[in-house]
Amino acid sequence: MKNLYKKQLLIPVFAVVFLVVGTSFKSDFFEIAKQIEIFTTLFKELNMNYVDETNPGELMDSAIKNMLEELDPYTKFLNEQDVEEYKINNAGEYSGIGALVRSYKDKLVVVEPYKDYPADKAGLKAGDEIIKIGEIAVADFEDNASELLKGANNSSVAITFKRQGATQTTTITREGVEVDAVPYYNMVDDKTGYIVLAKFNRKASSQTKSALQDLKGQGATRLILDLRGNPGGLLSEAINVTNLFVPKGELIVTTKSKVKKFNQTYKTKNKAEDLDIPLVVLVNGRSASASEIVSGSLQDLDRAVVMGARSFGKGLVQRPLRLTYGTQLKVTISRYYTPSGRCIQSLDYWNRDEEGKAVRTTEFNQFKTRNGRVVEDGGGVMPDVEIASSKSNALTDALLGNNIIFDFATDFYYKNEFNSVADFKFSESHYNEFKSFANSKDFSFKTKTEKLLEESLNSDDSLLGSDVQEKYKDLLLAVNRGKISALDTYKKEITKKLEDEIIKRYFYRDGLYDYNLKNDDAILSAAALLESSKKYSSFLER
Repeated sequence: MKNLYKKQLLIPVFAVVFLVVGTSFKSDFFEIAKQIEIFTTLFKELNMNYVDETNPGELMDSAIKNMLEELDPYTKFLNEQDVEEYKINNAGEYSGIGALVRSYKDKLVVVEPYKDYPADKAGLKAGDEIIKIGEIAVADFEDNASELLKGANNSSVAITFKRQGATQTTTITREGVEVDAVPYYNMVDDKTGYIVLAKFNRKASSQTKSALQDLKGQGATRLILDLRGNPGGLLSEAINVTNLFVPKGELIVTTKSKVKKFNQTYKTKNKAEDLDIPLVVLVNGRSASASEIVSGSLQDLDRAVVMGARSFGKGLVQRPLRLTYGTQLKVTISRYYTPSGRCIQSLDYWNRDEEGKAVRTTEFNQFKTRNGRVVEDGGGVMPDVEIASSKSNALTDALLGNNIIFDFATDFYYKNEFNSVADFKFSESHYNEFKSFANSKDFSFKTKTEKLLEESLNSDDSLLGSDVQEKYKDLLLAVNRGKISALDTYKKEITKKLEDEIIKRYFYRDGLYDYNLKNDDAILSAAALLESSKKYSSFLER
């Protein structure tokens, strides 16, 4: 038994030693070596002497993940399966069922089946709960069960799922799935083109370029680039997309790290596709990383007007470092800075609150765009024009995070019929149904006011007295009543998110884009701004 443990322990020890050899910080070498020796000794003794059987692989996996949790959420250990998934996300191609799924302990929930891909052909719908894949029950599978949905082209897999309480089965034949960086583009009007750039995989710049050329061929003389909800991706593709609109040799982003070789300046390398076309870039709170490099650099260079809501604020750069046995460490190596010199990172992961959450930056430094306009760092990319319906708040985040909007959309789909996108209408009575649905569900969120009140209420300061404590309780009750009425206060923002989720159920994502083209506040506002060349130019002037 001891010899078996010794063999198993070689893998994690070698992996850690590899990290030490790879580091260039000689001043830290002794301390790192010391800590590794302590850990190796502890790990060996624990596995050899613990009263019950242990699994060294699981213990090491847990140790690594808990260690990395002390850093930022983007620094991650990737096992062999994770590495393959990482490659798929960047390449934009994989073989599977063609659906976005959400993983739970005992089920997989279909979030969105892609049109005309295997899951869609087999009849799966958003909201379906997959409980069995082949002969394997999801609840009994210890790893991420979504991996079981992937497989070789033309291979089949039986799926058991629940829909509206009823258990059903279907068979899905896997096929190659292509994830487009540009899933949609069209003309808003006879002069305005519209491009959705959903992610920065290896197809991002080439597909954006093709869409731009096609739209110009249809008569587009102005353009809207939609980066809302784009979580980012490859840095090189962010630079190449920006290069479509700015000349060769333009500084786009600078990265700064404590490791000198990671200090880089990135400039455009190609001839621009169009230096003059008036451009509006749409962003929101889910536009992050590479999306912020594109929107931030185009704003700094006064090449585009940015509209929507403040972006996410991820100013950190990751690089995958190869470890042993096909694993990798995706590690944050540097911060990036837009052409004006600002870093838009909004969360400070080295400073955390009482709940262990990273503290948000509150002090902002000012910088100047090329034309002398004032922009700020530390809180994402702030749009030149804010659109109310693009903003999020604690209530909308809670409704999304607790799947209230998603679950309502599922019920809505099975209770209502629409024949076309043009027929779709989310009425006042529908919104009242949603309010009743939301109030019946057990979800919670805390406002800043509540947190402050609770801190005071739970204080052991006897000077407050019982009367003051009771007043605090009354205030908390008033805040809770206010949260219920907030469903009316933020009706416009919530309705937008409901429409986004519901329309996809009937008409897929293309239908949602078609609907937005004629109904989305941000797109309509951008088109109106572009139509007035004088007003558009005024935003780019000092």
